[in-house]
Amino acid sequence: MSVISPVDTSTAPTAFAVEHVALPPPPSSSPLRRILKHPRLMHHNRLAALVLIANLALLGHALTGGGWWSGDRIDLAAVSAAVLANFALAILIRQQYVINLLFWLATRAPTHWPLRIRWTLGKVYHFGGLHVGGALAGTLWFVVLTASITLDTLRSAPPVSIGLLVVSYALLALLAAIVLTARPGYRARQHDRFERMHRFGGWTALVLFWTQTVLFVQTGDGSLLAAPQIWVLALLTLSVALPWLRLRKVPVAVTRPSNHVAVARFNHGVTPFAGSSTAISRHPLREWHSFANVPAPGESGFRLTISRAGDWTGSFIDDMPAHVWVKGITTAGVANIETLFTKVVYVATGSGIGPVLPHLLARKVPSRLVWATRSPRATYGDALVDEILAGQPDATVWDTATHGKPDMVRLAYAAYAAFGAEAVICISNKKLTWQVVHGLERRGIPAYGAIWDS
Repeated sequence: MSVISPVDTSTAPTAFAVEHVALPPPPSSSPLRRILKHPRLMHHNRLAALVLIANLALLGHALTGGGWWSGDRIDLAAVSAAVLANFALAILIRQQYVINLLFWLATRAPTHWPLRIRWTLGKVYHFGGLHVGGALAGTLWFVVLTASITLDTLRSAPPVSIGLLVVSYALLALLAAIVLTARPGYRARQHDRFERMHRFGGWTALVLFWTQTVLFVQTGDGSLLAAPQIWVLALLTLSVALPWLRLRKVPVAVTRPSNHVAVARFNHGVTPFAGSSTAISRHPLREWHSFANVPAPGESGFRLTISRAGDWTGSFIDDMPAHVWVKGITTAGVANIETLFTKVVYVATGSGIGPVLPHLLARKVPSRLVWATRSPRATYGDALVDEILAGQPDATVWDTATHGKPDMVRLAYAAYAAFGAEAVICISNKKLTWQVVHGLERRGIPAYGAIWDS
């Protein structure tokens, strides 16, 4: 396996030369580490499991004299509170302001703290596990609530009503549909349907929650405005509405270095921070796609690098629009955890260079680039490649058209060892990202990459 680095591009603009043999990565560490670093046990799944375990403990408390029972009836208010608490966690943890706050808090740790602590803090982007755990637990509690309402209705026990029962079953069916379409396999195969179900189904569920809560409170003894559920629902409604309150149509200048890539330039009064992303759409009630912002130091505006990866991106490249829709605020991405480390290695393949580029330009942390891509100059244009090499003269660039696909774990480890880095950040497709991240982590090297949890 060879490391391919750029030579004098003034005379040979696409030439690359073999400089040295990549160091093989060390063998995997202890069997326990290999188990703990398995993808199934990543922090995202651990957080989801933690939420479910906490809810099981709450259920155990309710079943063993926790004050949830009155005779042979369960306290509907207590179960309703459990439902709403879990859905509040699921919704708020995905709020853009909350995401940025989580990244800000996690990256406050100074680099002189023990690596083990910083390694764990860097996993902040796994917060989606809380979303999954909260959504699953909330749905299961809602099954309990609906069953209890049904039993009380059959026994004609106050404070339920037929209207409350109908709304509850409609909401239960909707929640079940949202959960089923959010399964990883379905989401990967039918992402557009998943996105529409989450958006329109989520909005409808929120309306039904409002209806159910009003009916529930009105049939009880409490005041409507005094009910805690009202205030929680108000907060969740505001959280969902906030990004759409910032919906706007903005001009975009698109250039196309090749049929594979488009570079979209924005300058509508927003200059996002390096490592953030922006969601764009050509039809705001249909598909939304997030791309990494590439601001240039000292310049207003930013760029998005959009590669052909499906129908939407292909249409964008072939039919370059003059305007697109944006909403919400720019949101922190995985690579923002770079400031937790003294040195980092960025590993990118193909268009993964887009999310990496703003960090290379910002130079907040000493970094080394490993980039494997097909015909970089022909695909991304001389201007972009020259910009990358100007900031990363020691970058490892592997042209897959000439040299085939490399062993990215080996290349990543070679750069990590040679540069004396503390961590590796990989931006690639799902299969290769997990291969690099978990291949290095089970060897005791902090490694990070997207987890495709949304």
